[in-house]
Amino acid sequence: MKHLQLPEWTWRDASGDFVHQWVKPLGQEVPDMILYGAPISRSSISVSGASLYPMEFRKMWKGFSTYNLDADLNLSSYSVRDAGDIAIHTTDILLSHEHIEETTREIVSEFENSTTCLIGGDHSVTACAVRGVKRAFPSERIGILQLDTHLDVRNPAELGPANGTPIRQLIDGGVVRGEDVVNIGLHGYFNAAPLVAYAKEHGIRMVTLRKARELGVAQCVVEELTALAERVNRVYVTIDMDVLDISVAPGVPASTPGGMSAEELFSSLLVIGQHKAVRHIDFVCLDPTRDAATNATVKTGVYAWLEFVTGRVLLQRGK
Repeated sequence: MKHLQLPEWTWRDASGDFVHQWVKPLGQEVPDMILYGAPISRSSISVSGASLYPMEFRKMWKGFSTYNLDADLNLSSYSVRDAGDIAIHTTDILLSHEHIEETTREIVSEFENSTTCLIGGDHSVTACAVRGVKRAFPSERIGILQLDTHLDVRNPAELGPANGTPIRQLIDGGVVRGEDVVNIGLHGYFNAAPLVAYAKEHGIRMVTLRKARELGVAQCVVEELTALAERVNRVYVTIDMDVLDISVAPGVPASTPGGMSAEELFSSLLVIGQHKAVRHIDFVCLDPTRDAATNATVKTGVYAWLEFVTGRVLLQRGK
């Protein structure tokens, strides 16, 4: 895969009970999950250091065991392989986006039975990755489950292919249907009326966080995901970390008051991981440069990913 390179940060411990010892570099075997990074943030509307997250995500592995106490489950039997980072051009955003699309196409084509997990980067990477999946499986109908405070349907004709535009890029480009996009986590005063009008016009399923909480966020996710899976061939999940409340996500530039608690996100990812229609996931828009001295948000991001992995293990075991 010509656009992949070794990650900026790697661990060298051969074996052990911690995440940095469990995740190995990608080789010839077919793993359960393939991780790859897209360290780009020049396509962010606001200034962001999200390009640093793939590196900080890997660094934080040493602080987490592979044993999940809550589930009484060791994740070590689930094979996760790190394919490295996509080469990002210093100034050429369009070229970088092409690299993300092409690399995703190559990975999902070669490892058709592996779950793929893309670590961003800003939210522009989602449009690139979904296009790559569509190129690999052109006859399939792709659904998107989005956990986000924002709709991300701003007009790329005005902003370019920025982080506020990925869902609109995919709908306007005919890659996905509007009715196959479900956004859970919207709330408050952070989506302008014309953007909501676009979403309604194209049939995007908008579930406000307040409405989700009436049912229970995780249960709402289960029901929406089940309904989505009935009409598509595969589901791509995108987790914009700004879905979290600003009080628990100091390292997310666009986090807001009234967002999800960390536990609501964790419980949602646990059930998302257990759904067989989910084949791809990304985590985007976490800026380590804005994080607290304790790396609180990066730790939350790794924890969130591990909850998704726990869900995959439970799915694999038929629980």
